[in-house]
Amino acid sequence: MKNSLLVLFLLIFTVTSAQDTYLQCGKIVDVESGKILSEKTIFISGKKIKEIKNGYVVGSAADQVVDLKSKTVLPGFIDMHVHIESESSPSRYLEAFTKNEADVAFQSTVYAEKTLMAGFTTVRDLGGSGVNIALKNAINKGTIVGPRIFTAGKALASTGGHADPTNGRSNELMGDPGPKEGVVNSPEDGRKAVRQRYKEGADVIKITATGGVLSVAKSGQNPQFTIEEIKAITETANDYGMLTAAHAHGDEGMQRAILGGIKTIEHGTLMSEETMDLMIKHNTYMVPTISAGQEAARLAKIPNYLPPVVAKKALEIGPKLNATFAKAYKKGVSMAFGTDSGVSPHGDNAKEFVYMHKAGMPIIETLRSATITNAMLLGENERGQIKEGYIADIVAVNENPLNNVETLTDVIFVMKEGVVYKK
Repeated sequence: MKNSLLVLFLLIFTVTSAQDTYLQCGKIVDVESGKILSEKTIFISGKKIKEIKNGYVVGSAADQVVDLKSKTVLPGFIDMHVHIESESSPSRYLEAFTKNEADVAFQSTVYAEKTLMAGFTTVRDLGGSGVNIALKNAINKGTIVGPRIFTAGKALASTGGHADPTNGRSNELMGDPGPKEGVVNSPEDGRKAVRQRYKEGADVIKITATGGVLSVAKSGQNPQFTIEEIKAITETANDYGMLTAAHAHGDEGMQRAILGGIKTIEHGTLMSEETMDLMIKHNTYMVPTISAGQEAARLAKIPNYLPPVVAKKALEIGPKLNATFAKAYKKGVSMAFGTDSGVSPHGDNAKEFVYMHKAGMPIIETLRSATITNAMLLGENERGQIKEGYIADIVAVNENPLNNVETLTDVIFVMKEGVVYKK
């Protein structure tokens, strides 16, 4: 009797858990071809797209049907530069001393959900305290709601560099952090720091090749790694199958990063034409983060919002990102979509589409940068497009974005891996 009940339970569970989904789509943006497909139904089984059918199709009575006939459907977006643990605030610098790891963790869950609801089904987190690794794992287990995360864990810096976690502290608290804490001062340190990130569960490696805007340090652009240190980091990262990224505002630091084997340059604010040529030659991608430049410059004008040393850099560097991106794109530098959300508010990621388009990039190319390009860089061969056999990461907006880029800032439907999170 008990065996019979168990079999019956398993049969019922199998039937109810095998529900398929049919998305009836008025329009689908084929980001690869740039064409609009009209009146299609996306048939999803499990996590994957099984078929794209002509017309509006329904399955059995047990299946889920989603009416998107008046909407435009796209692949889920991928943001290559976020900081999911934090967000800009007047108390941000004080919070390093007042918040516990648990406080950071709970707040990060809010930012993760906002990001997913904005249509970003995958992100690359480029540095935090290490909570980002636990957050990634919790999302993967289904414990909390959020995008799929590829994380750098703790970003790598040189002593006093942009990601040195003790910048701005008193001598008593400053100490002498090393590779375990993400501080590198030799090729040997670089190798050890990469292996430590791998041990902790990071997926990618980020270095701060130059000074930065928001760190409590004087320079926002000086080079902060030697080429030998960078090569040791990239060679070790390659051994472990980890994509590499370099925060960089200053030109010399960018050139060292490119020659040292870094794959993506984050920001690239003061990039010269010589460096642009170098990026093209070495197939290095720029992640422009125009959103961060706009937001940093805005915050710098609010009295006492940022420390004086930070506000000065934000006003000098932030406004220049837009023009540099426009020039680099026109010259032929490869672009990957990234926002630096955390500097700008989480959930506002799609504003980057608007900024990129206003700077001269056609809308379809902005969409490709946030889908096909970023999926390729992350090694995600089954994401970034709406195709048979691909993972069902799908979003919808009210209008055709090729006619109105602003509609991308108002995502009304989100599916990640076949599960509907927003409808």
